[in-house]
Amino acid sequence: MSSRTRLTGTARRAQLVDVGRTVFAKRGYEGTTVEEIADRAKVSKPVIYEHFGGKEGLYAVIVDREMEYVVRRISESIATGSPRERVEQAAIAFLTYVRDQPDGFAVLAHDTPLAAPSTGMASLLNDVAERVGAVFAASFKAAGYDPRAAPIYAHALVGMVTFVGRWWGGARKPSVEDVASHLSALAWMGLRHLPKNPRRRPAAGH
Repeated sequence: MSSRTRLTGTARRAQLVDVGRTVFAKRGYEGTTVEEIADRAKVSKPVIYEHFGGKEGLYAVIVDREMEYVVRRISESIATGSPRERVEQAAIAFLTYVRDQPDGFAVLAHDTPLAAPSTGMASLLNDVAERVGAVFAASFKAAGYDPRAAPIYAHALVGMVTFVGRWWGGARKPSVEDVASHLSALAWMGLRHLPKNPRRRPAAGH
């Protein structure tokens, strides 16, 4: 009699996703093998092919779930509050994800396979920046600024928070709230004093 635990199809998929996320987080896409995932999950390789079609299919499911989770959390965080509160809430939401879901963040932060250019961190940042940009556009318009410039500042903010998150994910100090406060203060001071029509300053002597 086999010693392997028999799971329902749904439960088996969930288990393989959890195991795969751990392995992809540790080794990256290229360094991960179906053999290792199967061994850790205590299943045969055909089981993985049956549920996901192979390594790439499993990876795509994991990345899609992580992206959906992060985008939802950040979208909820910027749904209410003053503009400055929304900036801080977005930073807290992202840093909390980095802290509480280190494997998921590691999967997104790893280089993605060439066959899947629409997955991973770059795609996540674009999705989040679009949501933040929509909030910025409304705030810009209300304040008399050109809303067409909103995506520039949204991508700048999201990129700043992401790179700080990568650094902070290894240090874990100071706290999520403290880091978010510094980020929101920096972003807000810049936005608060933003000229309505920014122009490049000429070089000295010109």
